[in-house]
Amino acid sequence: MILSSAEKIKSYTEKGWWGARTLDDLLQAARQATPDRLALLDAPNRRDFTDGAPQRLTYAALGDLVDQIAVRFIRAGLTRDDIVCTQLPNIVDGVAVLLAAARLGVIVSPIPVQYREHEVSHILKFTAARAFVTVKAFKDHSPTEMMVKIRGQLPALQHVFTFDQDETNGLPRDPAPLSPDDRDLLRNYLDRIRPTANDIVTICWTSGTEANPKGVPRSHNHWFAIGHVCSEAGQLSDGDRLLNPFPMVNMAAIGSMLFPWLMCRGTLIQHHPFDLPVFLEQITKEKVNYTIAAPALLNMLLKNEDILAHADLSSLKCLGSGSAPLSPWMVEGWQEKYGIGVMNFFGANEGTALFSSMQDIPDPAERARFFPRFGVAEFTWKPRAAGWMKTRLVDPDTGEEITEPDRAGELRITGATIFDGYFRAEEKNDEIFDEQGYYKTGDTFKIAGAGKLSRFYKYVGRSKEIIIRGGMNISPGELDGLFDSHPKVKEAAAVGYPDDSMGERVCAVIVPHEGQTLTLEELNAHLREKNIAVFKLPEKICLVNSLPRNPMGKVMRRDLIKYITSS
Repeated sequence: MILSSAEKIKSYTEKGWWGARTLDDLLQAARQATPDRLALLDAPNRRDFTDGAPQRLTYAALGDLVDQIAVRFIRAGLTRDDIVCTQLPNIVDGVAVLLAAARLGVIVSPIPVQYREHEVSHILKFTAARAFVTVKAFKDHSPTEMMVKIRGQLPALQHVFTFDQDETNGLPRDPAPLSPDDRDLLRNYLDRIRPTANDIVTICWTSGTEANPKGVPRSHNHWFAIGHVCSEAGQLSDGDRLLNPFPMVNMAAIGSMLFPWLMCRGTLIQHHPFDLPVFLEQITKEKVNYTIAAPALLNMLLKNEDILAHADLSSLKCLGSGSAPLSPWMVEGWQEKYGIGVMNFFGANEGTALFSSMQDIPDPAERARFFPRFGVAEFTWKPRAAGWMKTRLVDPDTGEEITEPDRAGELRITGATIFDGYFRAEEKNDEIFDEQGYYKTGDTFKIAGAGKLSRFYKYVGRSKEIIIRGGMNISPGELDGLFDSHPKVKEAAAVGYPDDSMGERVCAVIVPHEGQTLTLEELNAHLREKNIAVFKLPEKICLVNSLPRNPMGKVMRRDLIKYITSS
């Protein structure tokens, strides 16, 4: 049975899965209990990639900064359920903006810094965002100049904020207590508009097989459920120090870093864009207890021990990794050589959350290969939050539930972590949940084996066609249309191909018009004129006579890989 949002709230609250706390409740509690504890800090190289000096804020100072930004939003006319889009690197200011918006009941929709006019204008139009918050510069790109180009297309947009309080639309950067008038303004607002734990706090973006990214609304309670899973799996405790190298735009950073950080009243250390020497320096100097890293990075470090010779990793309790299958030798190597357990994470913005932790799967080789079958009646797991979800495998062709080992099926999941549906996508939402209310992940798993192994799932692959390059989701459907727009192209399709360092890269499979040819350089020059994000540009091109199609005329994207392997 598919529960409505109201029925979920009632059921999950009665079961104790969801509660009444908001993100702001955690901030205010930490502000009162540990005002002098270091709460949030920038990477030391902040000036190298964006404007502003690196900041180090205590909980008292962070609370003051959040108050200041909240008042600025109120004076700009923003109110509960308004949408504010942000395009920010991992800096202190971005966390403060999210916390200030959450305090007011304003919804934040974070946009990756790699996105350009093509993607940003779509999201701003689709959400009818009332405000956009960004920096003046990120490396060699100017988001504010980009906004000058597209603002005329955005009738709902009223404010473009940057962090320069001397400007008309500047946001405060320096913490300071509120004036009496501002304190009264904030108090009166909160007395009148009381955000709840079931209000939407973020709309993150995920690229599926459709042409445009899909918005994933999540409430405080949705995020807290993920935060509990991550906190328990990572064995986080009061005051722990978390190093966040992932963009704060999706599950990896918000669910496994931001919420757990406030839940343990710890220190959140920002890092972005990824710079290995800075990353290792931060672990050493800031005595980091927990961080997350892509499998390719952990593989590389393990093979190059001289890189780690000057880093002190003794403070690390746990490493989280995911977005691609983990190698057993890598997980074993970190545990045997450095005494650091690597936690295997499988997740998505929609709320899929499987964790192989040291508590549940102590054997490192098994932890690399398998995931717990959370929510299956005959198995119990140590994390309390593991009982807040149910999972099953289903044959997508027949609808039959799979209970025997070594038979692949689609993972389906329901429970406290799962979202209620995509933003403004009623027709799509009718398709993404099955008749029992389970979310259809589009990811293929199988039961790992008989006996002891029956407790585990083993990842097989993605049944959806999304390309994941370096942790960034790329919609092949979007690229198909952009490839087709080149005058030399008759028809085209995008496909991902495996890569040791990035997980996947993009290949353009092109059917050129008769008598025409097309180079990768020509195609990418055309795509750059469309102002798409650089990470989406193809890195291979294959010219073919026709595309493989099924009887309905749909491109058989899985069959495209043969062109890459034969080229």
